[in-house]
Amino acid sequence: MSRMHVLLTALLMGAAGAAATANAQAPPAAAPAAKAARVQLRPTSLGKILVSASGFTLYRFTRDPRNKDTCVMVSECAQTWPPLTTSARPIGGAGVKSSLLSTITLPGGRKQVTYAGHPLYLYAPASERAETSYAGARSFGGTWDAVNAAGKLVK
Repeated sequence: MSRMHVLLTALLMGAAGAAATANAQAPPAAAPAAKAARVQLRPTSLGKILVSASGFTLYRFTRDPRNKDTCVMVSECAQTWPPLTTSARPIGGAGVKSSLLSTITLPGGRKQVTYAGHPLYLYAPASERAETSYAGARSFGGTWDAVNAAGKLVK
């Protein structure tokens, strides 16, 4: 019986040692990766304009002062013109001036991407990438224009 006890103890210790070794070698759980918004430049019928990573036109709202989103305070505005948000520092593609990219904090803590100090938006009903037919649209008390690499309005 003592021989069986010694053998069983050895097996259990070996299994415990193997488990400890496996746990020691396992990589630590990675924190969720931050998702950085990517702003790109794309040629369109209006010239080269800023687009999102998925290729949809980015807009500026003429009612916004620098570094402030006024759309979030207007009923249903953000549903039609959602802010381009990010959880990390935004990234500029070729031709986009990274020094002009920044963020502002929206109510609730989300970060909205800005370019040259102006908040950027998408147009929710857009169905085509780099679509420009909404540039110059008037709604919610202002005009929604596309933006070029210099941060200027494109109408």
